[in-house]
Amino acid sequence: MVAYEVHGTGPAVLLPVNPQPIEGAKADEMRAWGVNPANGRDLIDGLADAYRVVAFDYEGHRLAHPTELTPDRLAQDLLDVADAAGVDRFAYYGYSWLALAGLQLALRTDRLTTLVMGGFPPLDGPYAPMLTVTKATHDLAVDPSSWTGPADSVWDSAEMTLSPEQTGQFVVLYEALQSFSDAAVSLSVPRLCFAGSADVIAYGPKWGDVTVDIAGPLLRRRDDLEAAGWAVRVLDGLDHTGAMQAAAVLPVLRPWLDSVLTA
Repeated sequence: MVAYEVHGTGPAVLLPVNPQPIEGAKADEMRAWGVNPANGRDLIDGLADAYRVVAFDYEGHRLAHPTELTPDRLAQDLLDVADAAGVDRFAYYGYSWLALAGLQLALRTDRLTTLVMGGFPPLDGPYAPMLTVTKATHDLAVDPSSWTGPADSVWDSAEMTLSPEQTGQFVVLYEALQSFSDAAVSLSVPRLCFAGSADVIAYGPKWGDVTVDIAGPLLRRRDDLEAAGWAVRVLDGLDHTGAMQAAAVLPVLRPWLDSVLTA
């Protein structure tokens, strides 16, 4: 079972973030990459005065307990957290692959009050390039010596610390999503998507030589997204890491949740 914490009272919000601030050497490493070691806690604190926040480190749980991570399993895990916390109806906010998780959840339950996807577009999602990157990551986890080329970017020089089991579950997930058509999705709950305007990552040969474009679909398809019922926000100048930090997220997330859940 995924461990969770509950903070505050009010409309329920499922928040798949680590509620415990990271400390020590790991925190220093995160800061070097532009990541706030207390990001999850800051998000909780920014919502808990008006919402019942159910916070749980789902990514950490999956890394600690690798599994056959199908979309059905993903959605069921999230529903299990809601059940354990005694929450019937709830909003959901996820970032990056946890935003993708929210979309899969929305397709499998009528318990959502609203859906917020950050750092992953609900239309024209990069499912194929993400599979390529994930397979390359898995190959390196299986055999770290399989790449002998130059380190052309910070991504190329990053040390592989994940196990084959940890990376393999995400290969399963993205393989299962290759036939998924986000253009066919029809949802009725209020929903918001956002990303940084600079959220485009070009991976070199070590990672499959593909580009994962998160910002592009929101910029190119904004009219289509809004016509389909999505509120769209593009955070000027921010990349994937910058747009996930609480200081950037809360000014978008909190007013929007207030407008649809407490107005």
